[in-house]
Amino acid sequence: MEKQYDVIIIGAGPAGLAAGLYAGRARLSTLIIEREKDGGQIVQTAEIDNYPGALPEESGSSLVSRMADQVQRFSVERVTDGVVSVQLSGTEKTIVCQKNTYRAKAVIVAAGASPAKIGCPGEEEFAGRGVSYCATCDGPFFTGLEVIVAGGGDAAVEEAVYLTRFARKVTVVHRRDQLRAAKSITERAFANEKITFVWNSVIDEIQGEGLINEIRIRNVITGEVTSMTPDPQDGVFGLFVFVGYRPQSGPFLEQLSHENGYLLTDESMRTNLPGVFAAGDIRKKSLRQVVTAVADGAIAAVEAGKYIEECQS
Repeated sequence: MEKQYDVIIIGAGPAGLAAGLYAGRARLSTLIIEREKDGGQIVQTAEIDNYPGALPEESGSSLVSRMADQVQRFSVERVTDGVVSVQLSGTEKTIVCQKNTYRAKAVIVAAGASPAKIGCPGEEEFAGRGVSYCATCDGPFFTGLEVIVAGGGDAAVEEAVYLTRFARKVTVVHRRDQLRAAKSITERAFANEKITFVWNSVIDEIQGEGLINEIRIRNVITGEVTSMTPDPQDGVFGLFVFVGYRPQSGPFLEQLSHENGYLLTDESMRTNLPGVFAAGDIRKKSLRQVVTAVADGAIAAVEAGKYIEECQS
């Protein structure tokens, strides 16, 4: 007979790991299912200075590594598997994955979000060959070259600043006439001599031969399309895309209430189904940061424990 866990947590980002920590410490039999690697989006962040207690020179990967080590001390089981379908109603929840099927009394969905695409011609063709969604991963490949950053929010501007460590020049292309990033981040970008801005514009097409050697930019107000080409001595561009994220909520949408794919919860992380909770970037919320993700995870685990106690009484 298949083991039934008290709690299954889907996702091992900060929200999922925090939920695992709280559930494990509460002596709930707990399983964390993660399809790839721990940390989600935060492992792509080179520096973290807005998380309470972060070490000097803290990176996303170092923070997540310590979180994962802490979770392991409380006998939380871990599997690498991808969710295919779920049955979340009733007293026993079933999670069907690529490798195995898992069952639990309560489920915490902390599957996170993934980078949104521009959707322009050439993006898919040059993904991994000049188009990147991770400055930490790919920034060093463009040492001494020119790069373009698409986006104007916190992530885009932070990564633009980070890329100046490697690139000779960073051009930020933003569809509005001012950045959406926080003031402190914006000030750092404006003060950096390596960063320039192209306003009211979007990436319209990416071209090249093997690698990117032309990017066409369209002004959203005038419709004019201009072409950017790299310095002849470089021959290639790098394009880093930071235009938002998409919640990884596909398998859950038929059963859980959502808005534009983001799962809806109350302040206790409860979804519309009893015993099912959501935490982190996958749920609708006003601020998506590590600090709010871990808070979500802690609340979800505590509420899951209360739910299980109520079912047993």
